[in-house]
Amino acid sequence: MRRGLLVGVLGGALLLGGVAGCGIPENSEVRVDGPGPAAEGGSTSGSRGVPPTRTSSGSREEFVQNFLSAAAGEPGKAYERVRNFIDPAYRGRLQEKQNSEIALTVVRLTEAPVIIPGPETTSVTLNVQHVGQLRADGVLAPPEISTPKYQFELRSPAGQEGKPDAGLFVAEPPNVLLLSVEALDAYYQSRTVYFWNADRTRLVPDQRYLPLAVPDERRVSEVVRWLTDGPSAWLDNAVSGLPGNTRLINNATRTDGRWEVNLEMPDDKVQLEQLGAQLAWSLTDLDGQLELKIRNQSRTVIPDLEAHRAARPIHQITQSPQRFCVYEGTVHPLEYAGEPVGPVPVVAKANKDVVSAGFSRAGEEILAALVVTGPGRRQHLSVGTGVDPVTIFTRSPGRGYGAMSRPVWLRSADARQPVGLVVADGNLYRFDARAQLAPVALGVPAPVTAVAASLDGHRLAVIAGGSLYVVALSPDGGGVTPGPARRLATSLTNLSAVDWYGENSLILAGSVGRPAVYEMSVDGARETRLDENIGARVTHLAAYPASPPVAPLGVAMFEANGVSYRSSPVERIQREQVQGVDTPPDGVRAGNPTAPFFLY
Repeated sequence: MRRGLLVGVLGGALLLGGVAGCGIPENSEVRVDGPGPAAEGGSTSGSRGVPPTRTSSGSREEFVQNFLSAAAGEPGKAYERVRNFIDPAYRGRLQEKQNSEIALTVVRLTEAPVIIPGPETTSVTLNVQHVGQLRADGVLAPPEISTPKYQFELRSPAGQEGKPDAGLFVAEPPNVLLLSVEALDAYYQSRTVYFWNADRTRLVPDQRYLPLAVPDERRVSEVVRWLTDGPSAWLDNAVSGLPGNTRLINNATRTDGRWEVNLEMPDDKVQLEQLGAQLAWSLTDLDGQLELKIRNQSRTVIPDLEAHRAARPIHQITQSPQRFCVYEGTVHPLEYAGEPVGPVPVVAKANKDVVSAGFSRAGEEILAALVVTGPGRRQHLSVGTGVDPVTIFTRSPGRGYGAMSRPVWLRSADARQPVGLVVADGNLYRFDARAQLAPVALGVPAPVTAVAASLDGHRLAVIAGGSLYVVALSPDGGGVTPGPARRLATSLTNLSAVDWYGENSLILAGSVGRPAVYEMSVDGARETRLDENIGARVTHLAAYPASPPVAPLGVAMFEANGVSYRSSPVERIQREQVQGVDTPPDGVRAGNPTAPFFLY
């Protein structure tokens, strides 16, 4: 899906800026699933996305797998589908809820199910990691329970023991509707809807899940209802919902390529234009016309959804990203075939004693933050902003810190008040263009060891107390106000580094018995192994996030044991790729490029 950063509604008009650049087309790493085919009014889905029935299993292992898929699909029949797997004597244990209250317990198996056949019954033990609660509105909310295992029995129907076509039943079932992460991937479509930020200058993405079993003609209606119902709870402090009395009247319809959405909401032109922008980007698989009505009266028409999106790119990335690294205390460009290479956008006198750096583009200006060493090897932050090259830098006051992370800039809609974040000695700090550091209270366990900011500038990924969290941010007079932190489940342990790999995905370094780098969704449900042949703990990680249509796939670089690599497949970054350095004399060992990062 075309996703990203939208610049806004000011003075009552949509002022959408930024021309999409070409990204990094070579050596991309992870496939990002987009939406399915464009929905056509009047079409039906048949049995699409319907999980297997109880009697379709060919083995106990397959039956357990199917049982963990049974709840998938439209919420209204989730209990019925699961009860069909349960022995009639035990079906009363499932306390059915109203559709709006139905939540599926999404789990990740930490090992293969333990299945032990017995003379009359088979015992099953599931060792799990709880990922979240999949609600009827498509939100994967944080898990409400943390049971590390579930146990139940399998038995044949009474009087049909031993008959191969009789199937099995679950006895002593769990009292929740279980859904495996594999079933979530197989029977749901991951979608992104967008909400305006608090000051309505930018769209912020919100990940949802739509059952594949939902008929095509209802898919637009479901997305509209998600928008009218409001954002996921963890984003609530950073975004604005629609007016409280907004609701969809009947289902959206399509006739001769024209979509019609009929709403009950205030008759406000600016709010309708904003909603039109939300829908255009929340329904990126649709083309043709979109007409918004208020109580059956036509108010706004988007003549061509695809052209509307093309004319209003939501990313402010106007140039292709460039790779840089630190080599012997100085920032240098990295050269890769087919990728742009430019000079370091800071003056030479500021480019000294550098440990790591974070650069960002803000319109015509460069935002530059350098972690530099001072007396006693203490580390300071040196910050400068301006046109390329940046000439004036200010160093953070005080005696410095023992260790600082790679600084990151928040991609703000207000270029007059640039703000960044950095971790120093286990605490998170906000910094400004004057290198003034102020602590940011996240309400997470200490110490904080890594921070990364999303393209929209309103979401953070943080490693703290050895766990991964996501946090929504609200601007506050040039500062930031974080909302409640959400902890994410992951198979990795000993987490060491994180960055945003896409609009709703992260790249994460840790261990699975050996050092590894994974890509994972922003809610922790999807994990993809990228690199497991690293050999050492990753201490530094930087990514250029996927931002379709600018770049369909993420690109990453990292450092482990003092050596830098590009990701997927792992490939060492050679000294010869570092630009602007001389070849060392014979007998002198060349240094290694370190702390690689992207400028975009």
